[in-house]
Amino acid sequence: MIIPAIDLIDGQVVRLYQGDYQQKTTFDLSPLAQLQSYEAQGAELLHIVDLTGAKDPSKRQIALIGELVAGLTTDIQVGGGIRSEQQVEELLALGVKRVVIGSLAVKEPELVKSWFVKYGSQAICLALDVNINDAGEKIVAVSGWQTGGGKSLESLVAEYQSVGLQHALVTDISRDGTLQGANTDLYRELAVKYPDINWQASGGIATLNDVAAVRDSKANGIIIGKALLIKNFTVEEAITCWPNA
Repeated sequence: MIIPAIDLIDGQVVRLYQGDYQQKTTFDLSPLAQLQSYEAQGAELLHIVDLTGAKDPSKRQIALIGELVAGLTTDIQVGGGIRSEQQVEELLALGVKRVVIGSLAVKEPELVKSWFVKYGSQAICLALDVNINDAGEKIVAVSGWQTGGGKSLESLVAEYQSVGLQHALVTDISRDGTLQGANTDLYRELAVKYPDINWQASGGIATLNDVAAVRDSKANGIIIGKALLIKNFTVEEAITCWPNA
């Protein structure tokens, strides 16, 4: 599945380089118009990251997200700064299909697991952002990649499988925003090891060849942000490249 994505800071469409707020590109685009364009081209799931909320949960762009959901018919998943059950409830009440939980899944697993039990595994997607060290260990980062979580990807997956983990978004931090291609070896490994989980690949996509490589890795979906914004290719072209999207 092709999953077009936009990142939002103070209502503007932006892209960060490797999660660094100091390395920000702002696009002169209407968030709603951009997402409607993706929807019109056949996208069946859209991904929104509230970077303002990720940095300061008290400034979450909840009104804007509500406007976006209301203006679209396509399913939407939203991440960025989710810290409480109230915030999960708020997004689901707006009509968001799936809430993306990142740092909190590492820091407070018992809390997040309780949400799986209460809202169902289809309502929550884990965002596992990994640094891969020289030994090949996949260490999950937290707090907008500013600190290491100290837990391996495998240990977190095992923990959340106990509550029915179905959806997980995995980003190789070293690839994000770089347009250097995705870490297909990582996604291939995860697809083989955990075939019951829907893996969303993220980070580094620049060309349709990159899309095809992730498709061949057997990831279930691919999140594409910057490459679409700078018009390297279209959503329609990406979907054609990924049959049965």
